[in-house]
Amino acid sequence: MRQIPLALLAPPAHSFDNFLPGANAEVLAYLKGLMPGDPPTLLWGATGSGKTHLLQALAERWQAAGQRVAWYDADTPLPWELPVHESLLLLDDCQRFDAGQQHAAFALFVASAGQGYTVVATADAPAVDLTVREDLRTRLGWGPSFALQPLREAEMRAVLRREADRRGLLLGDEVLSYLLTRFERNLKGLMALLERLDEFAMSAKRALTLPLLKAMLADQEKIDSDPIL
Repeated sequence: MRQIPLALLAPPAHSFDNFLPGANAEVLAYLKGLMPGDPPTLLWGATGSGKTHLLQALAERWQAAGQRVAWYDADTPLPWELPVHESLLLLDDCQRFDAGQQHAAFALFVASAGQGYTVVATADAPAVDLTVREDLRTRLGWGPSFALQPLREAEMRAVLRREADRRGLLLGDEVLSYLLTRFERNLKGLMALLERLDEFAMSAKRALTLPLLKAMLADQEKIDSDPIL
């Protein structure tokens, strides 16, 4: 039986410092300069484009400055309430909100208007294309809207190498090229795959190589195909 090691290395906190902007320098600069009472902002783009990373970085920045931060997403149970004092309100993955959550999000917009609150939301599409209730869709489209662009291959390589270095892994070109050619170029998914590979390498007590990666994938395929007893 293969030993599974404990996860000893905590994931890095998402901050502006460890966000690689690529073609998203404009949105990064805008978020760094965001002030209380600014119009609502919508960040949209495909899964893995960095939307949640930027929200978490923004939350960290405001909390460090002594500001209150409220975060709501599809996994946040109702009721949703507006904090007592002026705050940063973050709405993540609005396209996933159910009917009750859409109503709650709209109510937050209404209650916070003109009160010094700042709202930043994310979605997988621009406001005009979101399949949410019309009043919420309108509020999401009120202020600046930024389309997050995926990282180019060279930039994605740099991010994966940086994470491998943080883990003390030697990520060779052969393994890196295999990851980028055989898997969807979704940074979130690739980072999760790198974490699994790190754990597999530790459990096998082997260096991170292409044969090791293929062995891990074969092992996972066998597990997925085994019937549930």
